[in-house]
Amino acid sequence: MCGISGGWWSRPSDQLEKKIQASLDKMEHRGPDDNGYVLLPCDSETVVFGHTRLSIIDLSSGGHQPMLTPDSRYTMVFNGEIYNYLELRGELQEKGIEFTTQSDSEVLLQAFIHWGKECLQRLDGMFAFIVFDTQDKTLFCARDPFGIKPLFYRAEKDCFVYSSELPSLLALCEEVAQPNLQRAYDYLVYGEYDSNSDTFIDGVKQLRPAQYMTMKVGDTSSINVSTWWRAEDVPLSNMTYEQAVTEVRTAFLDSVRLQLRSDVPLGVALSGGIDSSSTVCAMRKVAPEADIHTFSFVAEDSDLSEEKWVDRVNAFIGGKPNKVVATGHELANDLDKMIKVQGEPFGSTSIYAQYRVFCLAKAAGITVTLDGQGADELLAGYDGYPGQRLKSLLDNGQVIGAVKFLNNWRKWPNRSLKQGLAYLGQVLLPDFVYSSFRQLSGKGAKPAWLNMANLIQQGVVAKENRIKPSASIKGRRVTSYLKYTLSRRNLPALLRHADRNAMAFSIESRVPFLTLRFAELLLSLPEPFLISDKGETKHVFRDAMRGIVPDDVLDRRDKLGFSTPEKDWLMGMKETVRRWLNESENIPFINTKIMLQEFDQIIAGEKDFSWQVWRWVNYCRWYKLFIERQNV
Repeated sequence: MCGISGGWWSRPSDQLEKKIQASLDKMEHRGPDDNGYVLLPCDSETVVFGHTRLSIIDLSSGGHQPMLTPDSRYTMVFNGEIYNYLELRGELQEKGIEFTTQSDSEVLLQAFIHWGKECLQRLDGMFAFIVFDTQDKTLFCARDPFGIKPLFYRAEKDCFVYSSELPSLLALCEEVAQPNLQRAYDYLVYGEYDSNSDTFIDGVKQLRPAQYMTMKVGDTSSINVSTWWRAEDVPLSNMTYEQAVTEVRTAFLDSVRLQLRSDVPLGVALSGGIDSSSTVCAMRKVAPEADIHTFSFVAEDSDLSEEKWVDRVNAFIGGKPNKVVATGHELANDLDKMIKVQGEPFGSTSIYAQYRVFCLAKAAGITVTLDGQGADELLAGYDGYPGQRLKSLLDNGQVIGAVKFLNNWRKWPNRSLKQGLAYLGQVLLPDFVYSSFRQLSGKGAKPAWLNMANLIQQGVVAKENRIKPSASIKGRRVTSYLKYTLSRRNLPALLRHADRNAMAFSIESRVPFLTLRFAELLLSLPEPFLISDKGETKHVFRDAMRGIVPDDVLDRRDKLGFSTPEKDWLMGMKETVRRWLNESENIPFINTKIMLQEFDQIIAGEKDFSWQVWRWVNYCRWYKLFIERQNV
């Protein structure tokens, strides 16, 4: 796991080496074990490759980057892990290719040289890498299918720059950072972020999950971005439910087994839910003698605490538990630091709980953790997408089946008939009706605390980006929406949070649910395999884990995860929050007076508390750190 940084310059200044070193210094946490850079001439341009290394596989100097081929034709920087590198290495050796190191980096470079972009389909791992071909004078950049590893870039007049993190990228840019107003609006009004290639910094983009980019050095107009894998292309399987249970069990255990490959100590983030518990228990299944260290956040509020489930799983597998408790006061003290770590605004205080878990793992000497991220987006977790499930049944003429499903679904904790119908309404309602309902509920597209005339004048589109019916397959609405969440909503943001939080403490976070083999298997299954007619989410996976995970954990009907008492935390530091919001006077598109009035109404109990408060706080602090202070 590492950090990559660099680019090309047509008119490099004499400060170029200082710039790249400053860029690398800003992400030293991503690679504290080694760093380096090379400057390569290419006609009138200068190409720069920089790298910071966190040693995981082959701890020797053989894994040093930037990595060059013996003939110096190819140069590569790579961030991530290729779990099946041993298998690929063997396959390449059979073709006569010789290796000089034991690293997965060299395997990746040789795989790209041998197979070109077709190598991407062969990789089982998480990655962002860039290869420079001195003969063709081209750059090839690629990102893993789910976007587990980041890659930001910016094309300017006489240069192109890239990096693993925004602060590191900004150290390379010639232009001063300005806010992306559309992203600001989408986040503040709808909580949307990490849903497309745009970032919160104007002009800075990110390569999306499963994308690759090519360009000729010296010509930004030659940039071409393509997608190498699409969840939408996965066809429906005809396997039986019993076959699916067997396949899911085998694929998940194989994934965990591969991701235990490491030359440094491993642990696991354990929330107590089905996903992380299954990851822990699968580790015990495939590695019966291993020491398993678990790391958990424990909420002080008993209604939010998962501690009893954490203890249950640790007792079952003989794990070595490590727990952390956080307070609102600690959040207030750590917020600016955490916003710098994340690089962009984020969704809720639960990300702080995750941040503290990785801090705990670092203190225990752990370098690699496994995590249950991605299971909800592949297995119809959360509430089971009842609106889409009902629509699928109605598509197939199963009116009675839809009624029965809704009746069963509503019997689960924190669900109701009214909620189920509301979810269906969101799927059925056209945009203009849906917008009207939001307006009536006080969640309109043009809130008074935003200077909407200012934003619209500058090109901001004041509407929610709802999933379009054309993106859904008739009779498979749940699966269609899951495919959408994998690359557009939910998962990209969650993976961003985890990557930045883990790397802040020089920890590699692995996600065994997110492999191409496992994802394509789950996305091919009929919807009732994912969410049963009785309203049970993750249906096939629960059955697949029988005998590996305790039944009482698999039969849980609630889901909390790393939940935090967000309202209590924010209201407990209301004076600090108010001071932060008051500093928004420097943000031209926020009406600070009206925002503070609404905040005061929430404090007084005259208005319901919502995540809007957190978004106000998060964006205002981010703006202060990244826009007002250019040297973050």
